Amino acid sequence: MATLLWLQTGACSGDTMSLLSADSPSIESLLHQKLLDILWHPSLSTAPAGGLARVLEAVESGRQPLDILCIEGSLITGPYGTGMFDSYRGRAKIDIVQALAQHARMVVAVGTCAAYGGIPAAPPNPTDCTGLQFDREQPGGLLPPQWRSAAGLPVINLAGCPTHPTTITRSLAMLAQGLPLELDHLNRPKAFFSTMVHQGCTRNEYHEYDMEDSQPGGRGCMYFNLGCQGPSTQANCNTELWNRRSSKTRAGVPCVGCTSPGFPRDGDLFHTEKIGNVPVILPLGVSRAHYMAYKGLAQAAAPERIRNREMEP
Repeated sequence: MATLLWLQTGACSGDTMSLLSADSPSIESLLHQKLLDILWHPSLSTAPAGGLARVLEAVESGRQPLDILCIEGSLITGPYGTGMFDSYRGRAKIDIVQALAQHARMVVAVGTCAAYGGIPAAPPNPTDCTGLQFDREQPGGLLPPQWRSAAGLPVINLAGCPTHPTTITRSLAMLAQGLPLELDHLNRPKAFFSTMVHQGCTRNEYHEYDMEDSQPGGRGCMYFNLGCQGPSTQANCNTELWNRRSSKTRAGVPCVGCTSPGFPRDGDLFHTEKIGNVPVILPLGVSRAHYMAYKGLAQAAAPERIRNREMEP
């Protein structure tokens, strides 16, 4: 049974809500199967006041082994590097995280805030937030790029705002059982970040034929005008529906690229920036020249059924 400590730093608790909503598997099933022993979680632990302090002391003293350290939320280093904008019992949480990380076999950043800084680290970043081992797109955050846990791993980034429920529970299950979790160049598990949000999107055919919505509420693609970043964002939102029910794009909301280290991007999230008549951010792996040549023919080749449905209210 793997011991787990979940600590919230500069967090909105969205990833905890996602964890509690997971059903494939659920966090309850991981506990019932005795894969995890939760030493502390702010929403699941029933220990009286001071319970977290006792767990921290036991881990830092070496009396309590720690297998998995989960951090939820941006690492707040302000003011002036002290971290005291976010403290626990007079101690900066960044100091607590650094101390715990030295004892943990594996460290997991749950959510884009913990992984890369997220919304709190977006300009102007008034509280000097960073990610655990990335500062937005740049390697090196609270922990340096070369840092490795006791198991020889970098921080495992379960990116998302919030992270997909099954990405959290399946990753924890794999780690608890000692199964390999191959990471990509941003230290995200490839098992959950190797497909595009665009894959599985119900608006795919409209994208292929350049049938684009110009305002929310339509049935066309939202990439060209409404800022959808599904074609350039790696996540399993449409290949693994949220709680097997839906996703942002299926509900008619553009993907905002929340699993990417540069999230949130500057400007209007629901507007596509263009140079001339070509989006600045192109589908992953597509060159500007190829995009222009393809789009010049796509709309003319659209079948009548696509054109007719696009015109329907």
